[in-house]
Amino acid sequence: MQETNSKHAPLIKVIIAFAIVYIVWGSTYFFVQAAERDFPPFILGAFRFIASGCLLMAWCAIKGYKLINRSQLKTSFVVGILLLFIGNGSIIWAEEALPSSLVAVLISAAPLWFVLFDSQNLKANLSNKFIITGILTGLAGVILLFSEKIFYDISPSTGIIQIVALIAVVAGSVSWAVGSLYSKYNSKGNTTVAAAWQMLFAGLSFLIVSSFNGEISHFYFQQIHIRAWLSVIYLIFMGSVAGYSAYIWLLQVRPATQVSTNAYVNPVVAVLLGVFFGGETVNSLQIGGLAIILASVFIINFEKYKSN
Repeated sequence: MQETNSKHAPLIKVIIAFAIVYIVWGSTYFFVQAAERDFPPFILGAFRFIASGCLLMAWCAIKGYKLINRSQLKTSFVVGILLLFIGNGSIIWAEEALPSSLVAVLISAAPLWFVLFDSQNLKANLSNKFIITGILTGLAGVILLFSEKIFYDISPSTGIIQIVALIAVVAGSVSWAVGSLYSKYNSKGNTTVAAAWQMLFAGLSFLIVSSFNGEISHFYFQQIHIRAWLSVIYLIFMGSVAGYSAYIWLLQVRPATQVSTNAYVNPVVAVLLGVFFGGETVNSLQIGGLAIILASVFIINFEKYKSN
């Protein structure tokens, strides 16, 4: 998608972009976990983002877009590392220890981080009673989600791994918010080219890590089953080329807090897929935590809803 001023962004393109980010990204949690049955996490990240970055860059070249811009490359490197390598990588790694539905629910707290780290609007956000109430409510929801895993449902043999995975998801969510805000306020040039560079930088970072942690030396393509390949293909074309490009474009044409609403729509899709196709279960405590987080995001955006 071409870079567009928010006042002139066609409504139909905005609707389509939100639909892609909401629905497609909600399904990626399920497909990441399916792919990880055969792909080690960092090799999966490297393969996915290098492939999608090359495909998107080839499309940009065909369209005649300017591919190299020094200031854009610097921004794309920072955004690629924060969003895709740390933000997305934490999810890929954590889903080896946690069910995809729980990961998706934890990430639904992301709008809270958008509010806290949006320095250009921090004073206005913190002086708004709806935002403050929403943040406190959202944190209560996150604590509720953590409580059972930390205190009741972690076995001695796997407890540390699960706790680390939970912390990694939260840290990745914070990184995603910071990277998104950095992209919104610092991106220049064509957003599709920027997205392609961000995926390439992230993919190379995943490749470097996989070469140092021993994943490459123990990985064999002939051992990959068709289900994992189909999941990776879906992640490349739908999750990255379509979904990520739409997300980066939306950051330029819509308020960051509005774009971040994908974080609480995605879990609905992810939970349904996890329950109906992945054999996962969601208990009443987790549902209660999700409900509180959803309520918090509504409270945060209450004035926007009231003014529309």
